[in-house]
Amino acid sequence: MLNLSELIAEKRLLMVGGKGGVGKTTLASAIAFAAARAGKRVLLVSTDPAHSLADALSRPIGGQITRVYPDLDALELDPDTEVDAYLERVFQQMRKYAGPDQVNELQRQLRLSSQSPGAQEAAILERMARLIEESEQRYDLLVFDTAPTGHTLRLLSLPEVMAAWTDGLLKHNKRSEKLGKALAHLTPGRSVDNPMKDPHDNSLEGLDDRSRELTETLLARQRLFQRTRRLLADASHSAFLFVLTPEKLPILETERAVESLRLSHIPVAGAIINRVLPDLEDSAFWAARRERQQRHLEDIQHRLAGLATMRVPLFEDDVQGIEALVQLGDHLLSAGT
Repeated sequence: MLNLSELIAEKRLLMVGGKGGVGKTTLASAIAFAAARAGKRVLLVSTDPAHSLADALSRPIGGQITRVYPDLDALELDPDTEVDAYLERVFQQMRKYAGPDQVNELQRQLRLSSQSPGAQEAAILERMARLIEESEQRYDLLVFDTAPTGHTLRLLSLPEVMAAWTDGLLKHNKRSEKLGKALAHLTPGRSVDNPMKDPHDNSLEGLDDRSRELTETLLARQRLFQRTRRLLADASHSAFLFVLTPEKLPILETERAVESLRLSHIPVAGAIINRVLPDLEDSAFWAARRERQQRHLEDIQHRLAGLATMRVPLFEDDVQGIEALVQLGDHLLSAGT
């Protein structure tokens, strides 16, 4: 049986994910309220571009940390905003080393990069990594409402992706030949099988001051991702929770996602089975629905064997607003004891 009280007490980072439409934002919010009511200082972060966190709380949130309840703050990360801010930081750093005739081309390349595959993920994941580090002293628990399959697997390969992308930008500047020679220092072996390998500082020898500054900036970013990767893999610090409904497609997607995270040595704490139908005897329709649901529940136990689970009933009304989320959080804690 999944015990949320223990998770809240023991972990510093919880990531809640699952297939779209299964209620993960609602349950991530309820968990955050439960933790705050248990005395934790909590930051609830949504990476959903649809801003469903604001919908769940029935109040605007936005891109600034907002107090929504005693000891509970919330934040919505907007992918487009994060990409723009990220590329602006890159531009301000790179323009120091670009000639006047190269600035326009650099801006053009960055505009193209903002629409490239993976640009939003890279920007969001960098912001997530910085939030994890910067929140160590301010919060006891971070709860991310996110999709663990995509975000986590991208996070594992992000140091290599970032190095390759930076390689292309730096080589565009013909005057950065010395810095280009140091790029191998950023990703030794350039292999996704070895994202944790630390670079050696001695490759900075021989660089001029400007090249050294840029290289150190790039290395600092890579080390940030490496530290975040280590925290995500630390079962004493972090855990993933999956949310699914007793239906075929969410079951299959969750099974694949659990296996992917296990292969990547990312700790999975359990799964919350949402919208379980109550026992009713009023019609053949509901009897048939319950019978099919029971088969799906048995399939979950088979496919997720060994993984702690919790069942949450289908409620009479939508769970929306702070009062409803507080009540759901209390239910989750009591159900796990």
